[in-house]
Amino acid sequence: MHDDRRLTEVRLDRFLRDRIMPAVYPRSVPLALSSWDVSGEPVPVGEALRQEFTHQEQGAAWGPPWSTKWLRLQGDVPDSWGTAPGTAVEILVDLGFSADLPGFQCEGIAWRPDGTIIKAISPRNQYVPAKLLGGGSSVDFYVEAAANPDLAQGWTFAATPYGDKATSGSEPKYRLGRIVIAELSETVWELLQDTWTLRGLMHELPMDLPRRHEILRALERMLDILDPEDVPGTAGAGRAALAGVLARPAYASAHQLLATGHAHIDAAWLWPVRETIRKCARTFANVVALMEEHPELVFSCSSAQQFAWIKESYPELFGRIREKVKTGQFVPVGGMWVEADSNMPGGEAMARQFLEGKAFFLAEFGVECQEAWLPDTFGYSAAMPQIVKAAGGRWFLTQKISWNQVNKMPHHTFNWEGIDGTRLFTHFPPADTYSSELSGRELAHAERNYRDHGRGTISLLPFGYGDGGGGPTREMLAAARRTADLEGSPKVQIGTAASFFARAQADYESLPVWVGELYLELHRGTYTSQARTKLGNRRSEHLLREAELWCATAAVRAGRSYPAAELKRLWRLVLLHQFHDILAGSAIAWVHQDAERNYAAVAEGLEAIIAGAAAALVGAGGRDFLLNAAPHERQGVPALAAAEPVRPGQPVSVTGSAGGYILDNGIIRAVVDADGLLASLTDYASGREAIAPGAPGNLLELHRDTPNEWDAWDIDAFYRRNVVALTGARSVTLERRPGGECPRRESRVESRGDCAPAVVVERLAGSSAVTQRIVLEPGAPSLTISTAVDWQENEKLLKLGFPLDVRADRSASETQFGHVFRPTHLNTSWEAAKFEICAHRWIHVAEPGYGVAVSNASSYGHDVTRSIREADGGTTTTVRVSLLRAARFPDPGADRGHHELTVTIRPGAGIADAVEEGYRTNLAPRVVKGDHGVEPLFTVSGTGLVIEAVKLAEDGSGDVIVRLYESLGERSAGQLRANFDVTGIHTVDLLERPVAAPGVTAGRDSAELVLRPFQLVTVRFVR
Repeated sequence: MHDDRRLTEVRLDRFLRDRIMPAVYPRSVPLALSSWDVSGEPVPVGEALRQEFTHQEQGAAWGPPWSTKWLRLQGDVPDSWGTAPGTAVEILVDLGFSADLPGFQCEGIAWRPDGTIIKAISPRNQYVPAKLLGGGSSVDFYVEAAANPDLAQGWTFAATPYGDKATSGSEPKYRLGRIVIAELSETVWELLQDTWTLRGLMHELPMDLPRRHEILRALERMLDILDPEDVPGTAGAGRAALAGVLARPAYASAHQLLATGHAHIDAAWLWPVRETIRKCARTFANVVALMEEHPELVFSCSSAQQFAWIKESYPELFGRIREKVKTGQFVPVGGMWVEADSNMPGGEAMARQFLEGKAFFLAEFGVECQEAWLPDTFGYSAAMPQIVKAAGGRWFLTQKISWNQVNKMPHHTFNWEGIDGTRLFTHFPPADTYSSELSGRELAHAERNYRDHGRGTISLLPFGYGDGGGGPTREMLAAARRTADLEGSPKVQIGTAASFFARAQADYESLPVWVGELYLELHRGTYTSQARTKLGNRRSEHLLREAELWCATAAVRAGRSYPAAELKRLWRLVLLHQFHDILAGSAIAWVHQDAERNYAAVAEGLEAIIAGAAAALVGAGGRDFLLNAAPHERQGVPALAAAEPVRPGQPVSVTGSAGGYILDNGIIRAVVDADGLLASLTDYASGREAIAPGAPGNLLELHRDTPNEWDAWDIDAFYRRNVVALTGARSVTLERRPGGECPRRESRVESRGDCAPAVVVERLAGSSAVTQRIVLEPGAPSLTISTAVDWQENEKLLKLGFPLDVRADRSASETQFGHVFRPTHLNTSWEAAKFEICAHRWIHVAEPGYGVAVSNASSYGHDVTRSIREADGGTTTTVRVSLLRAARFPDPGADRGHHELTVTIRPGAGIADAVEEGYRTNLAPRVVKGDHGVEPLFTVSGTGLVIEAVKLAEDGSGDVIVRLYESLGERSAGQLRANFDVTGIHTVDLLERPVAAPGVTAGRDSAELVLRPFQLVTVRFVR
């Protein structure tokens, strides 16, 4: 028998395109348009509606990049339109949309004349129901149209000027399309949804399955019934022809998909933060309007920051959202301030992501999120399980790990075990998307791809267009209704993320366990791109630590008012910039320019706060005191205290040697050769040479950096095959400082060079001038190398390497509240994929009895390799720090200009030394004038116990909060003592609520601690 399946499918596709889709709106009439163009940045609706609108031609060009045009749409609905059963009146607004994905081009939002939001206008959501305009036969409303340029450009990654408003030009990017009053045929629309669902399902079924043929023949019958000249009149009969195949129930064993509405909106990416605020308003207005028509819709929305923006800028919409939260439809999830990068934020910053996010949701909605929600973040720190649990969370959701280049995760539902042993119920949706359309392809893929069949039966499916695309649509809800119980398809049910997790936990009891980080085998370049943003983050984190410590100390010791509101404002600004496309360096130039300005403002504000607290603490005398905010003693000053500095003992000797110099302070000895390379580094305690034979350290290497796809995001392994070792120096000289007092800058002791001689090395890295200052301080256990670069490269990667005479089969990298070990060998594909890794302030390599620590002041990207030397059979372990990149997309000028990057190397170091070195490099003591020192609020005994934060309680009670952790990865005991009067001691969670903490025994004014490896503890001291 002749097989005509292909011909039927061709016929179906053409009939859909040429007959059914045009018949959804069989009649339309144009609207009269007038407009007002905004000069400059967007304005509030009230200001826009007061302007004079002038005549606007249909089909006209509009929209220089990043501009805004306000349109007024006016007209009358023709008599009898929308009165017949199965019809309605809608206004269609095409702003000049392309066929590309929504969210990456022009967007609009419809406003009523009274200044209230109606809904968004986007490429796949162009309609405004006339009934939302207040009734009557006239149409009169406004559209705020944003001319956001398409920087995605089909993901060709071509360098573009549109990411910087200064270079984006003034030529219009769009042309107005059809803007009309139209009559909707609801019956044709429903037929289109029937056909879309069945067609999608049919194409996913095996060719020899009877169900596929059944659907095909039903679609064929529908086509025979429809009159191409009267589709609206025959659509009901066409639907009847499909009713039978749509009514066939799913198999009892069909996979279950809990679908939750979603719209992942990047806090900034290919648009600035100011545009994200409008994207949130558009999408949230869409969702609320859709909920009015479809009460079954549940929308999961993360990021307290986005709700805060709406509350501030769109209070009427925020009120409507609050009502939908009460009904359980608009559901806050995640409990974080933003969907942050999870690799680079420090431990306290990650804790604050949850503190600020969960506190906001509790205060505004009375909702506590139980799940962490990070679908798009670029890998997940091994410290996350403990942090989520410490914030009162129970579950974790991710999606990005599906982007792995080589290795697939073995499970979709599992227990994730973190560095301290905490386990967190984790789900990784098998649909491999967090913005599903509920298409047949996506549903089938979710079922086929699920790796836990036979153990679990349910997975989560977030659906909706993100990044300003408008979120869920009525078409998606129609698909959900049709696939709720449909033969050949997974069973789709709309619900909340929390209901999914509860069902999944009950469904899948004996969970597999994944131990350690969820490393993303992609986007490794994000540890390095946009170095100024990373420096701003690192500096801000440590300034916030100082400000809270000294303000809390001043409140207790001097009765000074604690600036809680201002500290919260600055914390939230820093947390915003930890969003995964800002801190990662993968956003447009505009975003990073904003970030630099904001970090400067944060620094200025915190410096003023610290100065005020310091003055209250040390008095008004003229003697020098050091404020030591670090958790370790510095220059004779106890941790968390202020005291007069103790001068270091033996001065540094500098001698010339073969065109280079030898630096020696009695603790370590460094030899810098005639090319400015580190030829030798020894510590007197061990007598060991740290530098591998024949392979000098302080080696700058310039690599070709041309990723296969995602420029600013990726470093691909082949970069290592194209490298220039920068061994030649233009000059190597000695810079001597005169005796006397140390120079000061910004009230800080420049402990890494101003009081000690420096070897100054000048060289070129391509076309970029490099000046290094190599400094050994009196009494210092480490050598400091500060690298100043005028970076002018394109598609290059600059690394700084130290080949070490250490046989290390693993490296230790600092992460939040601890460190993570990673193999240095390549036994498996999982290990080989980790050719670029993230570390916070330090990285450590060791063999039994000896190790070396490399710390940094602003870098995150590293690599560690090992090789066997032919000459002596020894092992060289090379640690390299990634300093700078020069990606062309999305910011073609990324990182051009001046940078100063500081690295230290400490020979003979254990893990405890590495922890201390990380703080030494990032948290220099401050010099202040005063007349008395300051006793620390707290002292802690036990080598491994580190105080991470001291602050006053969030509730304004004046109680003091201390957060500390075990830093060595071993069981550590000690005592945390308050050096002020307290009336009670309680262990609390990150939200400062009472909670039991194993290993903590509270006394009258102290707590005895026996902490497991990397255990995180928060203690409240009641005053």
